[in-house]
Amino acid sequence: MSIETHDLSSASAGHTAESLTTWLVDRVAIYLQRDPAEIDPNEPLAEYGMDSVAALSLCGDVEEDFDLVLEPTVAWDYPTAAALAEHLAGELKAAGKS
Repeated sequence: MSIETHDLSSASAGHTAESLTTWLVDRVAIYLQRDPAEIDPNEPLAEYGMDSVAALSLCGDVEEDFDLVLEPTVAWDYPTAAALAEHLAGELKAAGKS
């Protein structure tokens, strides 16, 4: 299966909830070995099989790509890709990284 990912770490225009949603869906698809088109951004990630290992990996990717440290529970606090993207957008803005 070939999965195209969107790297936002070098984007100069800032991060929007929409671009972050795409990034998150791509990452989750990789962890869960699914096509990104199968993942509805408004469906709880747990419904697709997101577990604590994948959540921890996702937090590591966020830290690496956006220099933003998140608690591993964030995937449960914001259970959909869309909700998590909104949260990330706010955190990035607050940190002056958007």
